[in-house]
Amino acid sequence: MIAVSTLDDLARRLVDLVPPDLKEARERLGASSNEAREDLSANFKDALRSGLRRLDLVTREEFDVQRCVLLRTREMVESLEHRVAELEVLLAGKAASH
Repeated sequence: MIAVSTLDDLARRLVDLVPPDLKEARERLGASSNEAREDLSANFKDALRSGLRRLDLVTREEFDVQRCVLLRTREMVESLEHRVAELEVLLAGKAASH
């Protein structure tokens, strides 16, 4: 799914955004500054993992495979459109000569 380092980075950024008053409140409840930070980080990571799990995400590899399939399909459709246009011209020419 998503790289652990990316989750760690997002959690760290979220912890940095927590207002100082909230961090201090955790410390007053007995947690050290480092413990409060680690606790917030763990909670953010869990929330991020849970939220991402609910999304219908695909891996980069799956995305690239589907992109290639789509490109080949598009090329095939364009080729068939061109061929149909040629056949229509040919058919119109035969109909006009009769």
